[in-house]
Amino acid sequence: MLGRLTPLSLKQIANELDVGRVIGTSYIEQGRDVYKTRGLPKIHKAENSMLYLGIDIAKNNHVATLINEQAKPLFKGFSFANTTDGGESLIAKLHSHIQTLVEVEIGMEATGHYWLSLYSFLVEKGFNVHVINPIQTDGWRKGVEIRKRKTDQIDSFLIADLIRYGDFVETSLSDENILSLRNLSRFRHYLIGSIGDLKRKAICVLDQTFPEYQSVFSNIFGQTSSELLLNFQTADDFQNITAEQLESALQNVSFKGFAKNKLTQISELAANSFGLKFCRDSFSLQLKLLLEQIRFIEAQVSDVEAEMAKILDTLDSPITTIPGIGSVTGSTILGEIGDINRFSNPSKLVAFSGIDASVSQSGENASIGHRMSKRGSPYLRKALFQAALVASTHDTVFKAYYQKKRSEGKHHLTALGAVARKLCCTIHAILKSNTTYKPQN
Repeated sequence: MLGRLTPLSLKQIANELDVGRVIGTSYIEQGRDVYKTRGLPKIHKAENSMLYLGIDIAKNNHVATLINEQAKPLFKGFSFANTTDGGESLIAKLHSHIQTLVEVEIGMEATGHYWLSLYSFLVEKGFNVHVINPIQTDGWRKGVEIRKRKTDQIDSFLIADLIRYGDFVETSLSDENILSLRNLSRFRHYLIGSIGDLKRKAICVLDQTFPEYQSVFSNIFGQTSSELLLNFQTADDFQNITAEQLESALQNVSFKGFAKNKLTQISELAANSFGLKFCRDSFSLQLKLLLEQIRFIEAQVSDVEAEMAKILDTLDSPITTIPGIGSVTGSTILGEIGDINRFSNPSKLVAFSGIDASVSQSGENASIGHRMSKRGSPYLRKALFQAALVASTHDTVFKAYYQKKRSEGKHHLTALGAVARKLCCTIHAILKSNTTYKPQN
């Protein structure tokens, strides 16, 4: 296999012709299985030469192009469905060009979630599959495509050529547990966002039905307040509470004396409430259903976090020994990083997190911006900042570092970003050595 090759321009590609083929028989060996195809063309190619298959991912139909070590297309623009039959048709197409699985390397972009099924299918068949970030393909396109053309066929060739060239970084896909952590942590992020949206809508409704209510509780979505609002939604409801209704409302409240005191305050405010006097039933139903949705999704978040903690225990990772990192944050970080060996030094992990400074250089003029590049994983970046906030408050080492930055005149967020970078370097060292965290005085 060649170490580093020279990319061809698409003009050269367009002038290439499909190679001639002769009728024959080919085999693909995978473990104990042997795939045999009769009557397919037989390719004349150099012994031990590598082939590169680029796949442009789409929702329903993918497009594949196969090239050799000289970037000469063996077939191009082969379209196949995102189904089992479609995957089998791609393998049948490859049968006429390879004898063993090790002769071909396959590349595809991590486009949304559409690549996962095909990736799983090809890996199960024993192929060597590389998943790359679309940003890298875009950069490669700018280097070889002057006319700014973009088609599925061109993209599939570009991916194959990038794999042939070898200068790319793969997307994090370590093992099943890591991928499960990433999926669960991102789903948890979605659920938390959904809860935030529902709470904003609930506050909007409450502002119209009983605007004075929010002055009684510091958090209207706390346990006591939520139980009361599930039973009484308008000012009139709180004014006309019966003994049976009160007993039912307080059934699931832990601090019943505290709740009764709050009810007294709410009743006094309800007597002169400026809330609307019409359509109260519709607003009341809306508020109740919103609160029920919030409670239901909060239960789902708890289930997701429990599953994340279970997977994290099986990995036996030392990441939770680092200050500010618990099971949820640690699961998110591990899921986004994947295999730590992809990052040869802490700076690369910092850059992947998107918390490195942006750099602009032209000729002899160079400048390092004061803003973060934010080109990496937003989930990882958020988890690092959450961990940095806790560590800068409760850990002596990170707290001292935060205060040092503040004493230099740095803004709170700037100082917190510095702590996040230091934390990122610590994570790199801990995961690389697979040892527990020890404070460095």
